[in-house]
Amino acid sequence: MSTNDTGKKDGIVHVYDDIQEEDNHLPNWWLAILYGSIVFGFGYWLVYHTTKSLPTPTDEYLTDVSALKKARQQASPASEDALAGLVKDTSALEEGQKVYASTCAACHGPNGEGLVGPNLTDKFWIHGAALADVYKAVDQGFVDKGMPAWGPVLGAEKTRKVTAFVASLKGKNLPGKEPQGEPVE
Repeated sequence: MSTNDTGKKDGIVHVYDDIQEEDNHLPNWWLAILYGSIVFGFGYWLVYHTTKSLPTPTDEYLTDVSALKKARQQASPASEDALAGLVKDTSALEEGQKVYASTCAACHGPNGEGLVGPNLTDKFWIHGAALADVYKAVDQGFVDKGMPAWGPVLGAEKTRKVTAFVASLKGKNLPGKEPQGEPVE
């Protein structure tokens, strides 16, 4: 490096504690990345936020999530249509009755009249009388009220069949435990 008229070396901007700060140019590859990022950011803003000519990634994500939820509900073993079909299937009801006798009868009575658990034959239901509500009650249970979650024990297929059997008991009005919950027509 050469020295200038003031006695400083060319390119040295500042010296402090014997540390020399030089005025070097930034590398071209670094400048290309910087300017490219600025151009990309402007283009992204223009396309996605100003002209809205393409859906944003967030919009695409929300669309995909809602489509997935809809597909899961339709394919769910607890959909109203799937469970309503089982209520009409006599072989499913027979298997559901066997599962009911081995797991549910101790609390709900052999005919659903209610012992410790509520009466399943009247029009009063604590957690809803829709088939999906009954499936959820059997599957997840209500531990705080003494109803265990039978879904992990029985599996999805047996849970669906016992739900269909419980739904077939509704409206028989057998004498047993006093009504609990809200009346459902």
